[in-house]
Amino acid sequence: MKIDRFNMYAIVDIETTGGFSADNRIIEIAVVIHDGSGIVDEYQTLVNPNRMLPGFITGLTGISSEMLEGAPAFSEIAEELFALLEGKVFVAHNVNFDYNFVKAAFALEGMAYHPALLCTVRLSRRIFPGYRSYSLGTLCDQRGIQIRGRHRAMGDAYATALLFGQLLAADTVGVIPTSLKGKKKETTLPPHISPEKYARLPEETGVYFFHDQQGRIIYVGKALNIKSRFKGHFSGKAKIDLKTEIHDVSYELTGSEFLALLVETMEIKKHWPKYNRAMKVKSTRWGLFTYLDQGGFIRLGIGKSGGMQESVCSFNTHAEAWHFLLAEVKNHKLCPKLCGIQKAVAACYDRQQGGCRGACEGAESPELYNERVNAMLEAIRFDEKVILIKEKGRAEEEEAAILFEKGLLSAFGYIDKCFAPSRPEELIELLKPVKPVPETSYFLRAYLERGQNKNIYYLSS
Repeated sequence: MKIDRFNMYAIVDIETTGGFSADNRIIEIAVVIHDGSGIVDEYQTLVNPNRMLPGFITGLTGISSEMLEGAPAFSEIAEELFALLEGKVFVAHNVNFDYNFVKAAFALEGMAYHPALLCTVRLSRRIFPGYRSYSLGTLCDQRGIQIRGRHRAMGDAYATALLFGQLLAADTVGVIPTSLKGKKKETTLPPHISPEKYARLPEETGVYFFHDQQGRIIYVGKALNIKSRFKGHFSGKAKIDLKTEIHDVSYELTGSEFLALLVETMEIKKHWPKYNRAMKVKSTRWGLFTYLDQGGFIRLGIGKSGGMQESVCSFNTHAEAWHFLLAEVKNHKLCPKLCGIQKAVAACYDRQQGGCRGACEGAESPELYNERVNAMLEAIRFDEKVILIKEKGRAEEEEAAILFEKGLLSAFGYIDKCFAPSRPEELIELLKPVKPVPETSYFLRAYLERGQNKNIYYLSS
């Protein structure tokens, strides 16, 4: 059969923090573009997952946390990657694994991605029958393809692209065109949403609401592009119940993605929508706690919040709290043993490597050590701080103003860029007060960690 040169193919391979797209993130992605005749383009990058990298992943791939520190987050490459993949057939070895991660990553950015898919495992079973195994390594050995950089995204993607080229050339009975038939997923609107209503949805950043027949809110979401995100809900295998229950959709534009995240969180907590399962589950909060030991050293530790002792700051999960503490210990050269990270009998393991200045073996006084601990605590303690953050507004001439008190969102609003108050109180009076929600404290801390200080104003301390 003549090779299909009417489709463009994107052969994709990724490395991740773990095996499930719902709980893990991409740490490397490679794309090899094939036009049906040969390779015409390549793309690869490491991706910072903004979380701890398990040791076994480093052992498998050779990718370390240090390598990812300077890498872009997925949000920084999303538009470029989407433009590269758009309109092309998504090809991968065990395609559902790679596709589910990429789709989920785009969804977090409010981008709906639903390409036609091809799996080189399934195609190989039909076009190259009889092999004892159809793993990428075994197939490439059998087909004379050398993998340069096994378990790295570009090494595996390039080998898969060469394998795919052989599949195209050997497909004499039309297996590949047949596999593509009916795989392009088109948007099917919910029965109670008219094409006119869908057409009026904005392609802007904000929060959107699905309503049932009685007008009750049954789902709340945020998106960089509300119209595109709406389309993503009902492309392919949409939730049937949600599709039939939705009778109306409304939205609130925010301009700022950060503000959209905050508003989404508040609205979910306010309405408890039927289909926002994740945030409706009551979760255990974790906190960073301090105490003074018998030697006069300030000790740090992670524990569950809600007891008699008040935490310095709180987290949604133990993993988030642990990751935060590890980073702060490294940044301030604190002792891992005194922070509950290591349980060494004598000096901590970091002492010999220069990461610890010796508080654990009496080489540093409590006074000097506690100075650094207090500096760290002061930087993260929100108890007495009033923080104003200015973000992108809904229009060119305005800004979003977001106010936090004691670490929680307390008010927000939109102001003219030309407005120059003589006192902070004049600006604060223009903002809309909101009921504090604990989750907003975590989002604030994550925002501050990005270092976007030009947008942040400390009004009191």
